[in-house]
Amino acid sequence: ATLENHGYHLPIDTDVRLIEKIARSAVERFNRDEPAKAMLFPTAVHGYTPHHMDFPGTVTLRWNVFVESLLDCARSLCRHGFDRILILNSHGSNGPLVDLAARLINVEQRGAVCMASTLYLTTSTSIERLQAERTSGPGGMSHACELETSLYLAIAPELVQMDMAVREIPAWTENVSSDWPSAGPLSYMPHWSGLTHSGVMGDATVATADKGRTWLECAQEEAAGFIAETAYRTRDPGSDRHTTERGP
Repeated sequence: ATLENHGYHLPIDTDVRLIEKIARSAVERFNRDEPAKAMLFPTAVHGYTPHHMDFPGTVTLRWNVFVESLLDCARSLCRHGFDRILILNSHGSNGPLVDLAARLINVEQRGAVCMASTLYLTTSTSIERLQAERTSGPGGMSHACELETSLYLAIAPELVQMDMAVREIPAWTENVSSDWPSAGPLSYMPHWSGLTHSGVMGDATVATADKGRTWLECAQEEAAGFIAETAYRTRDPGSDRHTTERGP
């Protein structure tokens, strides 16, 4: 996750609180329904978010420090026999970094199964549910938006100041855009304050707790499926191919 500005209406712990709720419920669901068992590791609270530093409350790690922290945690888990690891992420800019960390663990710890979900609500089923329930148009779900605000309202409504919620969508183009869970074909990330005055990217004004409960249930079900994929995946250790012998 990360600690960063989420508009005027949401706490800076939004990414932390949302992924913790999704992950904990997913583990409980998996452990209830499956013969295998999963354990929940403490949340990586601090992530990579230098582009948000113009906004008060934001705390960022350097990208390499963030990746190395994930690697050291995973190495420790592997050393103790927990070499099936799923990384669940809730902060967009962490996405390529958690993917990189998972790849490195699989290569470094031959035979390990380390997978990364770079963002929640990304499967085709989840996207259909988002589209069916959303009120906002294109660009309405990106950051501190209809989605994240609805989820927070479902979890801790007393901490959300809906009277401070705003709608703010940058002037996106066909190639540069953002709408959960994807973006346009061109990657562009300047200072966040160059894209939004409030910190919101999307439409927070149409968020509701009812939508949040629907999407939270979907995210938890999705994550439980990811846990199962990690738990039951056949190991793919590979082998050294520096030989003149041909394979089958």
